Amino acid sequence: LALGGRMHITLRKDDFSSFPARFDHCFYFTCLCILDSVVFDLFLDQDHTSLDGQGHTSLVGKIVDRIDSDGDSFVTTEELKTWIKRVQRRYIYDNVAKVWKDYDRDKDDKISWEEYKQATYGYYLGNPEEFQDTSDHYTFKKMLPRDERRFKAADLDGDQIATREEFTAFLHPEEFEHMKEIVVLETLEDIDKNGDGFLDQDEYIADMFSHEENGPEPDWVVSEREQFNEFRDLNKDGKLDKDEIRHWILPQDYDHAQAEARHLVYESDKNKDEKLTKEEILENWNMFVGSQATNYGEDLTKNHDEL
Repeated sequence: LALGGRMHITLRKDDFSSFPARFDHCFYFTCLCILDSVVFDLFLDQDHTSLDGQGHTSLVGKIVDRIDSDGDSFVTTEELKTWIKRVQRRYIYDNVAKVWKDYDRDKDDKISWEEYKQATYGYYLGNPEEFQDTSDHYTFKKMLPRDERRFKAADLDGDQIATREEFTAFLHPEEFEHMKEIVVLETLEDIDKNGDGFLDQDEYIADMFSHEENGPEPDWVVSEREQFNEFRDLNKDGKLDKDEIRHWILPQDYDHAQAEARHLVYESDKNKDEKLTKEEILENWNMFVGSQATNYGEDLTKNHDEL
């Protein structure tokens, strides 16, 4: 199902299916931000049980050469930010390409609402009696009109047929300005359990933390309650309206790629000249990929010279 999210990048479950179990999802996300998707796919294909310096250095060199857009042998914060945004964008379009054939049933390089509906809900629509007494019935009944509403918002020309760009906006609405109201609305619908059109503090917390009866709240939950009062609830009425939800999940004054780039440069810039050399990146590569156990292996560069 096409679900709205409060993540900058929408990740599908099958993206984690072949991922080495010892690496967590934060590591995966950081890799996506730094590595070209082709390079990272190759990384996943390797044996990571030992560290080979030559293969490691070769891969780092290829990555740094790509990030260093002006070829001056330094990586600046701006170059790193541009790279992160490019890889994020490429990941999204690659993700759409992977699922395109599942929905474009007549192979006309477009996806109509009917094609999507039949591919996603066809069995449910054809066999409604099988879902009457299950939670799936509620889920499908809720998601079908929600997906249709999102599809119409993405379908800018209103012809009930999505081009690749429109379908990308449908699957990844958080990346498109004209879809952000849909992201806000879906977030509200997901969290607003009492249906009053607002998010109170308990609903806000319940989205992050399942409270055990009579159990104490962890410190981070207490901190989140303070965040709600001090920074989320802008008009101090004890609840979040749509504008406040948008400010929370889609802040205009926060650039994720810029923040990530600044953090990486700050942590790796040994001589504090506000730019990185290959050597500085290599010496602090664990910061870039989030793991000290990373190995790319000699095979990574032997047969893949055109990364």
